[in-house]
Amino acid sequence: MKIGIHPNYNIVTVSCACGNKFTTGSTRKDLKLEICSGCHPFFTGKQKFVDTEGRIDKFLKKFDQAKVHREDVKAERAEKVKAAARAARLAPAMPKKPKILSTKPVGAAKKGKK
Repeated sequence: MKIGIHPNYNIVTVSCACGNKFTTGSTRKDLKLEICSGCHPFFTGKQKFVDTEGRIDKFLKKFDQAKVHREDVKAERAEKVKAAARAARLAPAMPKKPKILSTKPVGAAKKGKK
């Protein structure tokens, strides 16, 4: 093994939010947990609601923002449609240009075909 490239391995006391503490080995100096085997529902068998960092609130906030954005977009589209209808009513009637289907003269023979 090369000397000086490996991190230091320390004996660390791990502390959980529930108050449980235990020791383990780690390269970090301090370990703090939100949930451990002493308070996790899988190990305790008790139902517990865990909302880490407000994930549910974060999702609902994002969802509400998307809903507001959709309503704003719908309102903008409705404004554009109303403005286009108003402009069409107020604009003078312009004669329509004839559609040109082909730029070749009428009756021009195709080369190579008989």
